[in-house]
Amino acid sequence: MEPLSLLAADIGRSREEAHLQRVSRYADPYLARRSAGQKHPVEDFLFTYYTQKPGQLRRWHPGAGTVLTDEQAALRRSWKHYRTLDDGELAFLGLPAGSTAVTFDRAAFLADRKDAVAFAGIILRGTAARPAQFGCFGLHEWAMVYRQDKFDLRHEYLQLRLGAAGTDKVVEDNKIRCTHFDAFRFYTPDALPLNELTPTRESQRHLEQPGCLHANMDLYKWAYKLLPALPSELVMDCFELSWRIRAMDMQASPYDLAEWGYPAIPIETPQGKAVYVEHQRAFAAEASVLRERLARELNAVTAWQHS
Repeated sequence: MEPLSLLAADIGRSREEAHLQRVSRYADPYLARRSAGQKHPVEDFLFTYYTQKPGQLRRWHPGAGTVLTDEQAALRRSWKHYRTLDDGELAFLGLPAGSTAVTFDRAAFLADRKDAVAFAGIILRGTAARPAQFGCFGLHEWAMVYRQDKFDLRHEYLQLRLGAAGTDKVVEDNKIRCTHFDAFRFYTPDALPLNELTPTRESQRHLEQPGCLHANMDLYKWAYKLLPALPSELVMDCFELSWRIRAMDMQASPYDLAEWGYPAIPIETPQGKAVYVEHQRAFAAEASVLRERLARELNAVTAWQHS
C-alpha cells in the first residue's frame, strides 16, 4: 500500500488560507494592473514569462502522500492527478467506509508526466553537481538590446540608462559568458556571436550551473511543473526567490528603473560588478537549498514507483 498520512481538517484549512494570502500579495496587484491595461517591468514577469497563471498558483496542494478529507477533499475530487481513497485505505487510516478522502494520484501523474519528471530530475541534479560561475555580471539583458532600434526593444516603454550607444559599448567592452539557453535565445542577432558559448535546448542539461540567476529563477518553473506532487509551500518558496532574483536582474539591466523604485546596479563599473556578484552568490546559496528540497521531493515520488 502507498504510504499515506491523514492531514487534520483544521490544519489543512489553515495551510490553504495561509497559501492564498501568500499568493495574493503578488497576484492581486498583477491582476489589477492587467485589468487597467498597465505593465510593470519587474513584477509582471513571473506571471507573463512562466506558464503558471495566478488562478493555478492559488490552488493549494498538500503534496504527495497526504490525505485530505471534508470540503477540501470534495473540491479536489475533480482536480487532475488526485484520486479518491478506496475502502481499504480508508480503514487503514481509521476513516469510516464511504468517507470522502483524496490524495495525490501518483500513478496517473507519473504516467502522464513521465518525460517532464525525467527532464526536471536531470536539470536539478546536473545543475547541483556543477561548480557555480559568477562572471556573467548580468550582461544577458544588455545583449538582448545590443544594436537594437528603440522601437524593437523588449520593453519598449522603458528608457536605456546609458542610451543606445552607451549600452552597445558596455556589451562590446565586456566578455559575455551566458550559460542559460532561455536567456541566450533572446539575444539580438548581432549579440549572438559575442557570447562565449552557444547554448541550445539540447545542451541545457550540460550547461546549467548554480550561479546563473535564470537557472535559479527556473526553480519556480520546475516546482510548478511537478504539482500536485509537491506541497504548494515549496512552490511558493521558489516563487519568492525567483521574484527577488528578477528584481536584482532588472536592477543590473540596461534599463532605467529608478522611477519604478529600483535603483540601478551599474555593472559597467567595478563597484557595480562587485555588488552584482555579492547578490548572485547569496541567491545561489538560497537556490542550492531549494534545489535540494525539490530533488528530494522528486526522488520520493519516483522511488515509490519502483518500490
